[in-house]
Amino acid sequence: MNGMLTIVPTPVGNLEDITIRALKTLSKADIIACEDTRTTGRLLKHFQISPPKTVAFHAHNEQQTAEYLLNEIEFHKKKVALVSDAGTPGISDPGAFLIRQCLDRKIQLTVLPGPTALIPAIVMSGLASEPFTFFGFPPHKKSRNAFIHEINEHAYTSIVYEAPTRVHDFLQSLGEAGGENRHVFIVREISKMFEDYRFGTVSELLNQWSDESMSKGEFVIVIAGNSYQSHENS
Repeated sequence: MNGMLTIVPTPVGNLEDITIRALKTLSKADIIACEDTRTTGRLLKHFQISPPKTVAFHAHNEQQTAEYLLNEIEFHKKKVALVSDAGTPGISDPGAFLIRQCLDRKIQLTVLPGPTALIPAIVMSGLASEPFTFFGFPPHKKSRNAFIHEINEHAYTSIVYEAPTRVHDFLQSLGEAGGENRHVFIVREISKMFEDYRFGTVSELLNQWSDESMSKGEFVIVIAGNSYQSHENS
């Protein structure tokens, strides 16, 4: 039997969102590569899965650990499952490098469908989803202003992930760049007990902002494109 790599999405919040196929894959894996072995360990314990081996696979050791995993798959015929702390590996999480190496070496791989925060966020926003652009996390330093300007000028719906301590700054920067009337949907803690969301213009959301109620959790920001704004103002 040949070895293979399986990309396994894990819940972004509610553990009940995991698929039956994902659980079967994790239970049969020879190695589970985890962004954080402690986080994955809690998931595995909850579903009573005891893998033969787990290894850390994160941004700081991605290339080194990828070589080890590729060797295990190619020469020792191991079944490797790759997971991140939440959501789908390769989407704002490590995974793309390992996948490219599998493709280059013609190593068998598959990706399971499953949870990711950006899809429920754009559906919940009610904004146009065809087309949309996912920008990931905004940069923190010099290129941040250019990034904000690009979002503000973008014709179609944009989606970004942002840290809770930077959401207010992101909105403020978007407003200062001329986007004060841009419609924005912000959702916090998707699928979790304290899921919360806001919808309005940048100016309205800044006026409503409460540091106490919106200072923690995982955030997804959906920004209407210029075409939506033009339709609203016509």
